[in-house]
Amino acid sequence: MFEPAEICSLFDLSHTAAAPLLSTLGYPWEALPKIGELILQIGGSLSAEAYERRGENIWVHRTAAVFDSAYLHGPAIIGPRTEVRQCAFVRGNALVGADCVVGNSTELKNVILFDGVQVPHYNYVGDSILGYKAHMGAGSITSNIKSDKTDVWIHTGSERIETGLRKIGAMLGDHVEIGCNSVLNPGTIVGRETTVYPLSMVRGWIPPHSIYKRAGEIAERK
Repeated sequence: MFEPAEICSLFDLSHTAAAPLLSTLGYPWEALPKIGELILQIGGSLSAEAYERRGENIWVHRTAAVFDSAYLHGPAIIGPRTEVRQCAFVRGNALVGADCVVGNSTELKNVILFDGVQVPHYNYVGDSILGYKAHMGAGSITSNIKSDKTDVWIHTGSERIETGLRKIGAMLGDHVEIGCNSVLNPGTIVGRETTVYPLSMVRGWIPPHSIYKRAGEIAERK
């Protein structure tokens, strides 16, 4: 196992309803094929007093704000005090935590967003997990499939980890900041409290507590 990419190294599980699943796994991408089933299990146990049922397998907390022009497809859970803004497109298999922002024209598909995550402007987040208070700047996206459509490998620098999955976006640790108009290539793993400069093209494993300036130039956060 490559310890820095393990779930316990990336995330504080006290900030997500996905903790019962994630706590049983080693690497975060192992959760991706199980997100839909997890949402159905959680949704069936939610209080009708706290959550409004909107369509088939869609649960929205009564303190959440979902704009009329946003589109929600199940299975999906929208947590307390979260905003789903104008023209957001939630395509399904989306577990969105408390106090999140899903912004205008942002698209979500097969994702876990921990509490406090912000994807506020023109973001695509697919087959990805974003840790507590992770933030993606305007126009930044996760690319979740390789151009040759083969399985995604995780590149750690010294080795490659086989995933057996054709679609993996990005795994962002707690408090990660992604600069505007950046592209996170398939299988990107960003450690906790790391900042990625705007207009970056990111691939592979990025260490925690660092500043990603460009490929080959990563500084330690002081």
